[in-house]
Amino acid sequence: MEENLELNNKATNEISDNATKSNLEVIKEPKSEIQDIKGNNSISQNNSAPKTDLKKENSIPADNDPKTQNNSASKDDIKNGNDIPVKNIPKPKKELPIEKKPFQEFVNVHLIPSLIEEINQRGLEINYINLQNTSRPIAGDKCWVINCEIKNTCNFWLSFEKDDISSLKSISLSKPNQTPSIIESFLIDEKRITLKLIISRVLQRLNGQKLIGVN
Repeated sequence: MEENLELNNKATNEISDNATKSNLEVIKEPKSEIQDIKGNNSISQNNSAPKTDLKKENSIPADNDPKTQNNSASKDDIKNGNDIPVKNIPKPKKELPIEKKPFQEFVNVHLIPSLIEEINQRGLEINYINLQNTSRPIAGDKCWVINCEIKNTCNFWLSFEKDDISSLKSISLSKPNQTPSIIESFLIDEKRITLKLIISRVLQRLNGQKLIGVN
């Protein structure tokens, strides 16, 4: 009987040991599953990490995007262009008519060269012509006088009472190597004195004395 009890006790002990072992194994198995789950999660995290990195690499910040930079630059250029104040371009000043220029400039730069040209065109030569503030022929008063000598033809004196082409004027003529004997008024009825008018009237007086031929 005692032997049977001992055998039964051993058997029960072995069964209990086996049961405890199996229970331990059962308990251990869930731990492995948990580890597998953690492992799978880490793998999935590793797999998802490159995707997020690619998104980060492919996504360009708005500040670095060349399109947005170009658009913003063009907008800035437009703004800057619109902000530039429009400069008022000064209108070119109208050149004064010849007759409005200072007296000596008018006579020396325009009248005398034009008289020389007109007389030369008629085959005549001028020995000298000049402007002086001197005594008027015959009258003797001091005024501005253009004295001209045409070679082998005549002399004439065109006088201006003041340094103004609109002032009272006179003309005197003489043959070569002679003094003038007559003083005549010149353009007293003309309200508007021009360069062409002075030249034409001088030539008309010379032609009236049969000194030059005017066509």
